[in-house]
Amino acid sequence: MISSTHECCAHHLHHHELRVEDLRVSYRDVLALDGVSFATSCGSCVALIGPNGAGKSTLLKAIAGLLTPDDGRIFWRGTRVSRWSREIAYLPQREDVDWQFPITVRGVVAMGRYPQTGWWRPFSKTDDAAISRALEAMDLDALQNRQISELSGGQQQRVFLARALAQEAHVLLLDEPFSGLDRTSKAALAALLRTLAREGRLVIASHHDLETVKDIYDEVLLLKRRTIAFGPVAEAFTEENLQASFGPIEKNGKGAA
Repeated sequence: MISSTHECCAHHLHHHELRVEDLRVSYRDVLALDGVSFATSCGSCVALIGPNGAGKSTLLKAIAGLLTPDDGRIFWRGTRVSRWSREIAYLPQREDVDWQFPITVRGVVAMGRYPQTGWWRPFSKTDDAAISRALEAMDLDALQNRQISELSGGQQQRVFLARALAQEAHVLLLDEPFSGLDRTSKAALAALLRTLAREGRLVIASHHDLETVKDIYDEVLLLKRRTIAFGPVAEAFTEENLQASFGPIEKNGKGAA
């Protein structure tokens, strides 16, 4: 059990639905997302798949409230998401983070509590307990006073996840979480994501390695600026849908893009 205090809806998962309707996002004059729609619920692990430039990062940031869509709507638990929500955590690509910034592991995880406390109010015992639980859940106790620059790639991903757990987020949005990890770290992270979903969270991750999709995820969203296909992996993760997303698939399963 990763978090015994997690309150996301293990008993009424269908009430904790994320619904995206006809989402359009553009950067200047370039259309990044063109009418993306899908719906999924807590308890699911969703792979976000598509070629470079398909809009995967854009979609995650829009759901997280970090980008304002041109059109379309996002609903979480029946309420429209128009800005950042404490219940939704965005975990950026590791290459987008300044790992030389002088802060400890515990300091990063503590940032997950700021939505509750504000930036300047001191932490309560409840906050400290949530931070400690998150560190313990991600097996970071022994590393909590380390500078983040000293961590391995796998440890860095666990720090991100611990920050999301300290935030008590129900929806975890991960941008290329497996990128740059060695095989052992990838396997450990895959097991963590499965556990987080099984405990009643919604995990959505952009993912490149087509060969591991079936091992990790319950559902798949194939994206190419619009929704190519969405559904259970067994139904949506087909050669036909992959070709519609990537073009002809190479023998190694990586896709032509």
